[in-house]
Amino acid sequence: MEELRKRLAEVLSDRLYQVIISNPRNKTDVSKIKVRPVMVKGELCFQETLWKGPQVFHKNRKKEEMLEKIAGYMEADFKQLEAQSMDGKMHVLVGKKGTVTIKEQKCKGEVPDRIPDMSHNRTKRYILEEGKAVPFLIDLGVQTKEGKIVHARYDKFKQINRYLEFVEDILPVLNREGTVQIIDFGCGKSYLTFALYYYLHEMKGLDVSITGLDLKAEVIENCNRLAQKYGYGKLCFLQGDISAFHGAKEVDMVVTLHACDTATDYAIKKAVDWNAKVIFTVPCCQHEVNGQIENEILSPVLQYGLLKERMAALVTDGIRACLLEEAGYDTQVLEFIDMEHTPKNILIRAVRRRGKDRGKDTKAADMARFLNVETTLQKLMGQ
Repeated sequence: MEELRKRLAEVLSDRLYQVIISNPRNKTDVSKIKVRPVMVKGELCFQETLWKGPQVFHKNRKKEEMLEKIAGYMEADFKQLEAQSMDGKMHVLVGKKGTVTIKEQKCKGEVPDRIPDMSHNRTKRYILEEGKAVPFLIDLGVQTKEGKIVHARYDKFKQINRYLEFVEDILPVLNREGTVQIIDFGCGKSYLTFALYYYLHEMKGLDVSITGLDLKAEVIENCNRLAQKYGYGKLCFLQGDISAFHGAKEVDMVVTLHACDTATDYAIKKAVDWNAKVIFTVPCCQHEVNGQIENEILSPVLQYGLLKERMAALVTDGIRACLLEEAGYDTQVLEFIDMEHTPKNILIRAVRRRGKDRGKDTKAADMARFLNVETTLQKLMGQ
């Protein structure tokens, strides 16, 4: 860690754009930390932003204090750090045994295209910037041709950017060499699919191939037309059912953002069978457990339909997250922004652990028996 401290001491300056700390090593409420320089009463400080569940916390620290905090985070809690400055980029990975790998990419004499924004209170910066026209956002009615955000569609703009922030966290997990294969099950109108392709291919320069799958023929036809219009050569859409899909052998990332009821389970099972590096799922319509859940101790709660429905949904997604842990994935349950047609706002994000070791028994099966339920994913995973 001493070498990391030395590099951080150089990075923490008025030339820093930002430091992003992500990929928690252990179970923690904090999913991501961001550090940027700010001027406070004429003195250079560093603003720490912590994402803790649905809440965001800010704190300004002096350089020495911020240096020790970052070193402590990497030593005890997080696996990954990315720093961007006017001088270049630094990428840090911490292995299971505490080994620290530092890779740097220095700017080769180029003049920086911007200087750090050190204002204390600033307007939120989105990954897809306001004022910069993006073709699919224009066709969605989110932007005007001049790049301005349509006021009535601002929530959609925020949702797309929130989704891309989740993707940004797992970017180092995806292949840097070769084609990144992504399957989007139940893609629907595919505004998030287009956003994913645009971000990974157009903004990050990755070689990606994305296949969207949906049951509606007219939706698939329209999505393929738009992909061709934008020149997205490796983005295609197919009509079909998740459970019957056999169109891939190796997949790096599986996305399923509004697959109803047990369709989510089939998508998760296929992702696990493919040994996918990353799984994103926003489940909805969890009817299966709602029709099964029964427990005398919990009957005072389960007698009320609304409470029963919400508990069944949480139990369903809890079992899914636990089964992914047992299958060898580091899994987080995060708060997303409500989808257009459903108030469900839980995102399950799973990143495959290195090696082939399966996770520990999460006791999900014991809980399921206690509640007298058996989910489709449990059956598919052989529990």
